Amino acid sequence: MKKNFHPQYGSAKITCACGETWETNSTRKEVKVGICAKCHPFFTGKQKLVDTAGRVEKFRRRYGMKSEE
Repeated sequence: MKKNFHPQYGSAKITCACGETWETNSTRKEVKVGICAKCHPFFTGKQKLVDTAGRVEKFRRRYGMKSEE
């Protein structure tokens, strides 16, 4: 194998825009992300469905689901 070919793999600090930080391993020392599992609307339960052209209601009527109101 070639020497000095692969990047150094070590500890890295991940920082989210919301302020959450955690440690992992990476070829980079520091990584900044815009969204994480702590602040993402899907994982926090704050996600809202945007109903365009009544698609959500049509789906609920077709499959007999009640609305979440």
